[in-house]
Amino acid sequence: MLEKGFLFAALIAFGAGWGFSHPLTKIAVSEGYRHFGLIFWQLVLTSMLMALIALATRRKLVLSRPALRLYLVIAIIGTVLPNAATYQAAVYLPSGILSILLSLVPMLALPIALLLGNERFEPRRLLGLMFGLVAVLMIALPEASLPERAMLAFIPLAMIAPLFYAFEGNYVARWGTAGLDAVQVLLGGSLVGVVVALPLALGSGQWIDPRPPWGAPDYALMASAVIHGLVYTGYVWIIGRAGAVFAAQVSYLVMGFGVVWAMLFLGERYSLWVWAAFAVMLIGLALVQPRARESVTAQTH
Repeated sequence: MLEKGFLFAALIAFGAGWGFSHPLTKIAVSEGYRHFGLIFWQLVLTSMLMALIALATRRKLVLSRPALRLYLVIAIIGTVLPNAATYQAAVYLPSGILSILLSLVPMLALPIALLLGNERFEPRRLLGLMFGLVAVLMIALPEASLPERAMLAFIPLAMIAPLFYAFEGNYVARWGTAGLDAVQVLLGGSLVGVVVALPLALGSGQWIDPRPPWGAPDYALMASAVIHGLVYTGYVWIIGRAGAVFAAQVSYLVMGFGVVWAMLFLGERYSLWVWAAFAVMLIGLALVQPRARESVTAQTH
């Protein structure tokens, strides 16, 4: 009973941490920092953190061909491309809206999983996908849903990230992790991502000078990188301890905490349409989540 309570507390902590990363993203872009510069330093910081964890736990960085292929997929599909879209969308959209839209990952993952043969068709989960799409329409279509109608153009941009995360999760479910654990995967993917992001940051003119003095965006970036590394590692640990179905419930917590943190720290307020979309998205998540006896690879960002 005590262990079960600890697992629930850990899951809530992970959801709160991941949810807090969404307002941090909004703060990171608040003073002119652009996506490739932010991604580069985020990956540098994550690499440093994961290297420390790897050293402390005596894990080695594997450099086999399957491992390098996995690192490249994690770096590009799981980090550089989705984060570039998220950072751009965060300039224009409220943080709470980003949290709701990012919760589309398991819904967008379903049709990809069906095409790859990772999942079998089930009407209940297809209905969950439809609820998710309805939630997006409830945010995008009514004139009273967004603070400014001009924000509507950036809804598709915000949906790029969950789509790439859905591809990433299905890649791992289909082809595995080359025998690597979460720390090794995130370390290798982050290091490869640094190599990919450096020329993009320099070539695009989005380089960020790391020297102090630092402002709110710099501290937000550092906090986001640390939270991502720690929570991702802890999330995979809880999958091994309590199962993927239990861990997949973090999707609700990430969305809920993301909205709450945005209200508390950014002063965001939402229309009734957005709150209704939030409720519809929760229903969609409940329908899409796998049953206890099903095998699933869960991925949350």
